[in-house]
Amino acid sequence: MPDEELIDIKFRLYDGSDIGPFRYSSASTVDMLKQRIVSDWPKGKTIVPKAVTEIKLISSGKILENNKTVGQCKIPYGEVPGGVIIMHVVVQPSLAKTKT
Repeated sequence: MPDEELIDIKFRLYDGSDIGPFRYSSASTVDMLKQRIVSDWPKGKTIVPKAVTEIKLISSGKILENNKTVGQCKIPYGEVPGGVIIMHVVVQPSLAKTKT
């Protein structure tokens, strides 16, 4: 058995469209996933993250922490072997930019 398990992850955006799926090592961090999302964000969307800090990833109803690995965030029950994990992407622009 290989040391690192590879996991397929698809990112669901606010409008129901997807980025991915991409294959990640179980040792990849949530921060690495967010960097990929920012770099691969589709053109023409009304909401566009400017930085990794504006993105929150949600999997199985939980907001994922940047320092956690994909392996730590993976929910073992209910998975289909060889299936794709869907993570929801929430974009929250920083409060400093919003008008008061």
